[in-house]
Amino acid sequence: MGRWYVDSMSGTYPVTMGDRGRLVVPAEVRAHVGLEEGVPLLLLETPGGLVLMTREQARELLRRQLAGSDVVAQLLADRRSAAAAEDAA
Repeated sequence: MGRWYVDSMSGTYPVTMGDRGRLVVPAEVRAHVGLEEGVPLLLLETPGGLVLMTREQARELLRRQLAGSDVVAQLLADRRSAAAAEDAA
């Protein structure tokens, strides 16, 4: 399959779903990202569409999103709020 277009600014590559739902990641992308056969990937469904990334990329994304936030404090606040609502019912 030839490449229809590549938007080098956004890193957009067209792919076609094959039989049994298989996608082929273009060789140039695999080389650039360092993907090899057997590397586990995550397919994330987002409001903006699908995103394919390695587990390490997903971990880094999560780290960046959580940077500066106190996850434990938020969890405790959520639990306290749920307990208060349960007590009031």
